[in-house]
Amino acid sequence: MSAYRTILVGTDGSDSSFRAVDRAAALAAATGATLLLATAYNQMPERQRLTAADQLGDLAYKVQGSTPAEDALRAARERAVAQGATDIDQVAVEGDAVDVIARIARDRRADLVVVGNRGLNSLAGRILGSVPANLSHRSPVDVLIVHTTDGK
Repeated sequence: MSAYRTILVGTDGSDSSFRAVDRAAALAAATGATLLLATAYNQMPERQRLTAADQLGDLAYKVQGSTPAEDALRAARERAVAQGATDIDQVAVEGDAVDVIARIARDRRADLVVVGNRGLNSLAGRILGSVPANLSHRSPVDVLIVHTTDGK
């Protein structure tokens, strides 16, 4: 039995994060672990929502669709299934990505957190801190940072 029973992978719907999902899903499939797909999102302020609704008129009330967070999780689930993962759960939580992933890892008793390396090599990442770098310091469990960029 694997030491990793629950593997948490963060995704924001980007190609880079989907590469991390692929790696986490393959690991979950190989070890029989539960794969927990997670995304953090920021709610649009009420004033901006009203402005957007005003611009769309009646269409804003007639069109129903999914949120970007739901879209990211749906696409991540499809990729995870393609990698052979069978026990998959997903969660979207409002808040900062590092805070959300660390909290989910603690609350859901994850054994491993997987994220892509996007942001580690950027100027903004070096100045402001990147999600993978900050998460590596704040996660309550092991963190696997997957090389998901091509040196960009």
